Amino acid sequence: MTEITHEPLANPARLARIPLPTPGELDIATGHVLARIDRALPEFTHLFPGPSSVKLYYPAIGNIEWTNGFWTGMLWLAWELTGHARYRHAAEIQGRSFLQRAEQQINVAHHDLGFLYTPSACAAWRLTGDPAARRAGLLAADLLLSRFDPVSGVIQAWGDLNDPAEAGRMIIDCNLNLPLLYWATEQTGDPRYRDAAEQHLTQAARHLVRPDASTFHTFHMDTRTGAPLRGTTHQGHADDSCWARGQAWGIYGFALGYAHSGRVGLVDLSAALANYFLNRLPDDLICRWDLIFTGPEAPADTSAAAIAACGLLELVRHLPIGHPDRELYARAAWGMVRELDTKHLAPLLGSNGVLANAVYHMPKQIGVNECCIWGDYFHLEALMRLRHVWRPYW
Repeated sequence: MTEITHEPLANPARLARIPLPTPGELDIATGHVLARIDRALPEFTHLFPGPSSVKLYYPAIGNIEWTNGFWTGMLWLAWELTGHARYRHAAEIQGRSFLQRAEQQINVAHHDLGFLYTPSACAAWRLTGDPAARRAGLLAADLLLSRFDPVSGVIQAWGDLNDPAEAGRMIIDCNLNLPLLYWATEQTGDPRYRDAAEQHLTQAARHLVRPDASTFHTFHMDTRTGAPLRGTTHQGHADDSCWARGQAWGIYGFALGYAHSGRVGLVDLSAALANYFLNRLPDDLICRWDLIFTGPEAPADTSAAAIAACGLLELVRHLPIGHPDRELYARAAWGMVRELDTKHLAPLLGSNGVLANAVYHMPKQIGVNECCIWGDYFHLEALMRLRHVWRPYW
């Protein structure tokens, strides 16, 4: 694992002043999200929201994008929260298309199979025992495993496996795809899935995390020798800056890595990334799209804030009660979620999304100051975590 500097929290007093949420506050915030799901449900039962909105409206698409699992995951969360049959009914209708997509291999030449199938098919199997959902999840795990390169020890992020330009490229997002492989080993007893996840997790910790606990978005490995080559960015400001959503994936993903592997060092790594992230937040606690920015000159990314809140709450699950920063992380997570709920909700009239002010891809100017469906999902997941002792889909 990379030798890193674990900087202390720069302003613990600010975090300590954030009150913990009351049940009433959580009820209100959850109600805001459910109202927005209900508004969109007629449109997105047989179809899905696109990855990001246009003028705060998601286009309706088929099951073709890397983001489709997040909307279905929101439906399962809504069903767990309320027990209302309409959410389960819609999620089960959508589940059929996930099996079809895996069987027909529709746009699966990427590592985002965990984003697609963990909150949809794997959640459905655990919650309802649907055998078709289990089959879909295992097919997706096989597709993800096929992207693992044993020489470099990483799962190739994007593109044809025979494309030399993409060979050996891993990205920080993949930390959230690895739980699909751990799940497949639990389901089948086949250790190959878990072993690939373990090797990728090792390489991610070693090469995607810089010595100062910031992260590269992507890192290239030599698939002929296994040697590390270079870190780059794809969606961040620069190769040597720290893309906010990537740092959030790292906080959450390494904490989940500990949950699945028991490797204690991953908890410390997640905490180091968390401190780096928290120390670079503006006063409102909502990160800018790249952590090199802290002021109003750059757009916020509410989707990164929602992911980070979930990561902090997962980290809290694994820290000992007496850890000096444990409660501060919980307060910070609620501070971010509260700010999202009070300042960044998309309007009920004039949108079909949940969280405004997200950023999909700043360099390509896609989904800037819009809703992003993963931000909507993780905002609701964070509320679920704050309300209940909840078994994560991941």
